[in-house]
Amino acid sequence: MALLQNLPQISDPFKGRTVGKRYQAVFLMLLTSTVLVGAFGSRLAQLQLVEGDRNRQLAENNRIRLVPKRPARGALLDRNGKILAGSRLSHSISIWPIALPKSEWPTVTSRLSSILNIPEDEIRSRLEQAGYESIESITIARGISPAQATALAEYGDELKGVRLEAEAVRNYPNGDLAAHILGYTGELTDEQFKARDGQGYRLGDVVGQMGAEAAFESQLRGEWGGLMPRAIVIDSIVW
Repeated sequence: MALLQNLPQISDPFKGRTVGKRYQAVFLMLLTSTVLVGAFGSRLAQLQLVEGDRNRQLAENNRIRLVPKRPARGALLDRNGKILAGSRLSHSISIWPIALPKSEWPTVTSRLSSILNIPEDEIRSRLEQAGYESIESITIARGISPAQATALAEYGDELKGVRLEAEAVRNYPNGDLAAHILGYTGELTDEQFKARDGQGYRLGDVVGQMGAEAAFESQLRGEWGGLMPRAIVIDSIVW
């Protein structure tokens, strides 16, 4: 026992070793950095290569967009110059297809449907007919109430690509007097729009449907005016 006690103590050469642990920490840091850089690079490539053209167009339109001026419909007068059919100020709602990717429109159309009491399928159909890359706005509702305008403003953050604007709508000062002669106006149906292709009409235009309004459509309709530059914010409901 005395001999064993007098033997020299042999130290453990691996005791307190930290070199491997340091390399492990460095490796984990490099791995994490590689994953993050790879994810960032993938997203950057998607934005630049896949969605580059669309984003550039949105960026340019976010700064300045050329907005065509809506035509004002002419008035119908009697022989004494008294207005039989004129216009009054109202408000309409239109949507701008290219403002959002196709995948994000369902959320907007659902909210619009509940506020405007319009079937969601009808709004989506108008979008698909115009095309999700269209730069022309589409009118989906006219003569909205103050309550609807307020609701649209409250949900403005959820309604990107939606436009609230003032427009002139048909007004008959004498009510139903001579209505069978004067006729009435209404928005172009899909069939009418296709039949008038190439005549300068756009989706959502109002035309004469019966009576004098229809008979003198070419004289009363007016034409889309010059393009008006406007500084706009795409994410806002009001341009």
